[in-house]
Amino acid sequence: MSLHHQPSTLAALGRTWVAAWNTRDLERVLALYAEDTVMTSDRIPELGFDASGTVRGKESLRAYWGKGLKLIPNLHFTIIDVYVSPDSLVVFYENERGKKICEYLRVNDAGLIVQGSANHLPH
Repeated sequence: MSLHHQPSTLAALGRTWVAAWNTRDLERVLALYAEDTVMTSDRIPELGFDASGTVRGKESLRAYWGKGLKLIPNLHFTIIDVYVSPDSLVVFYENERGKKICEYLRVNDAGLIVQGSANHLPH
């Protein structure tokens, strides 16, 4: 049975997630994720990773984001809103190019992210 997380705890995780990205310290971001995490994004195949758009496990995520960070030296996220459910949150933010993105993050009982999905506006 899964624990239900407090909305304030999940909202704080969303703020921590953005703050971690804004330090550009990949290990600080990865510390928020479980070892068996799964991440889905249309950027994954664009960067030469799995054609399905999904990477599995923290090591694969480290490789994908490591490459991404090198390509975006001025990466910066600005929170617009954080939405919560009993076991997930959505961080609605704007990136350094003014693009608005929703990041869906599902957490396990320990409060670590087990599933992430970057949702972009259709082209």
